[in-house]
Amino acid sequence: MKNLAPKLSLKEYENNFAEIHPPFNPLTAKTEAERCLYCFDSPCTNACPTHIDIPTFIKKISTDNLLGSAKTILESNWVALTCAKACPVEVLCEGACVYNNKGEKPIEIGKLQRFAMDYYYKNPTTNIFSFPNRKNKSVGIIGSGPSGLACGAELKLLGYDVTIYESNNTPGGLNTWGIAPYKTRRKDSLKEVKLIKSLGVKIKTGIRIGETISIENLLNKHDAIFLGVGLGESAGLEIPGEKLKGVYNAINFIESVKLENWSSVKVGKRVAIIGAGNTSIDAATEAKRLGAEQVYIIYRRDTSQMSAYDFEFLLAKKDEIVFYFNTAPKKIIGKKFVEGIECVKTKLVSNGSKGKSKLTIIPKSEFIIPVDMVIKAIGQKPHNNFLNSIKGLKLKDGKVVVNKKNYQTGNPNIFAGGDCINGGKEVVNAAFDGKMAAHGIDEYLSN
Repeated sequence: MKNLAPKLSLKEYENNFAEIHPPFNPLTAKTEAERCLYCFDSPCTNACPTHIDIPTFIKKISTDNLLGSAKTILESNWVALTCAKACPVEVLCEGACVYNNKGEKPIEIGKLQRFAMDYYYKNPTTNIFSFPNRKNKSVGIIGSGPSGLACGAELKLLGYDVTIYESNNTPGGLNTWGIAPYKTRRKDSLKEVKLIKSLGVKIKTGIRIGETISIENLLNKHDAIFLGVGLGESAGLEIPGEKLKGVYNAINFIESVKLENWSSVKVGKRVAIIGAGNTSIDAATEAKRLGAEQVYIIYRRDTSQMSAYDFEFLLAKKDEIVFYFNTAPKKIIGKKFVEGIECVKTKLVSNGSKGKSKLTIIPKSEFIIPVDMVIKAIGQKPHNNFLNSIKGLKLKDGKVVVNKKNYQTGNPNIFAGGDCINGGKEVVNAAFDGKMAAHGIDEYLSN
């Protein structure tokens, strides 16, 4: 990279990456818990993908039963600390709170869940779980992200011998490596990994299936397999200049930031992010907090079609990110290093009743934005080569096809969940998939 942003002091970095949602203290947590109406039909529970019994865990906080509160949460969600900090609660549980209909502030469910889970991790115990008689069967799990961890924990409590295989040397998947540190830190994810291991789940790191060990060997070794492999690298832009120095993919950039060695992360003075999803927002705000003087988000469609949540959009604007809507990258400019990005203006033309509007280029609308770093954030590729190598597995649009009742794939001994079946949703969705797949595996092996 030709022009690097100036380095900041350690204190400045820490301030920039401080939590955007500070925790409750005991008094504020109890006060907030007592605001809850403990609704009988609990729309918040229905809105949570893992269906945590939210009124019950909040009621237990109000009566100082914090261990009981954590137990209630963990019965539904094994990665509850990460979800408490990183879930889009504004559009899930808190968005469904009845206080919204009254024009009042919804219960801060995310912060209350975090309060209970913080207490649990300061006072960890496995005595709150009941372990049944051991079954003489084992399950192998590929991937230690949220779906793999949830599946492993649930299977262990069902009596199975469980081994998780992780290609990275540090487990946790997306929770460890893919969430902006001002939302949740690596140490939070690793607490959850430690909890799963404390249940008796074995985690083997640095294992690449297909290289270190074949899928056939795993199928011979275990009675069933769960695929929680997530998604792969960022998709390419397929435009000239993409190979220039200074072009990065969002996943690798975010991973480097998650190491929390802030001063070692290379960031340009002027950074362009291509794409307008939640990952794009994370990359943009991280670049800005690392010291970039100007950060741009370039998106070919308009605000109504961006996939980033509204609160993420507001966060980026608060960080003074500049948005170029109806703008498509045409060429990255430079000899050896990125010097600019040539863009073209676009417009959406109605496609009638056929769905999404058609994107068209406005002739002679080219213009150049001077930048020295480009980050690609237009989605991730599925692990097609690996998935296609597994006999019996069926893919549709790059996603593994499963029976939604039990998460079983076309190969009866293989189950799957998380991003590899949904194309990339929230951590909480992956956690739910893993748990439900565990019960699908149990039903299959029991019969």
